[in-house]
Amino acid sequence: MERRLTVLRVSLHHPTQGPAVFATVPRRLQHDTSPLLVGRGLDTHLQLRLPHLSRQHLSLEPYREKGGTTLAFNLKALSRRGCVWANGLTLRFLEQVPLGTINRVSFCGIQMVILVEGGTSLEAFVCCFQVSPSPLICRPQAEETDEWEDIPEEPPAPGSEQLAPGHLGFLHGPSQTRDSSPQPSTGGGPEIQLQRESPDGALC
Repeated sequence: MERRLTVLRVSLHHPTQGPAVFATVPRRLQHDTSPLLVGRGLDTHLQLRLPHLSRQHLSLEPYREKGGTTLAFNLKALSRRGCVWANGLTLRFLEQVPLGTINRVSFCGIQMVILVEGGTSLEAFVCCFQVSPSPLICRPQAEETDEWEDIPEEPPAPGSEQLAPGHLGFLHGPSQTRDSSPQPSTGGGPEIQLQRESPDGALC
């Protein structure tokens, strides 16, 4: 019996460039378990015609988790000069994050939403591409910077003592927030640590 392929449904949008950017994007692409390359180079599997895009800008990398029965995916940044914003994280060269069921990605003005529909095949997967006429992400500016806005601290009241480390004084600084997100890694596996989510990564 034939095993069902995992399907990545990929929506693409650029707010200023015309349809020529996506002229070479296929409707459907079946791929083996090698990395699927995205960029402007002729050797990429998903070629996008943007001059500021690196020849190989990012990749979608399938892998099988230990004891898993389906394919999982990492998104890896391959550009040395640019960066990729993925699910609230800014990825630099060779940093990567595991993909979930719904993933929001932005790079060089391109907005990409990836929906992962799991299958049972471990030998290949399918990408189905659709170009969207409307924005997919409200504020993709997080792809351009990983700097955090400074929140000025109020001076302590006269006569009050400085709060000791570990006390509730962390609420006054920008170093921590109440939300946590996976931190990009440079390794080959899905292991991640937790860090704060970018304040510029607000989504629709």
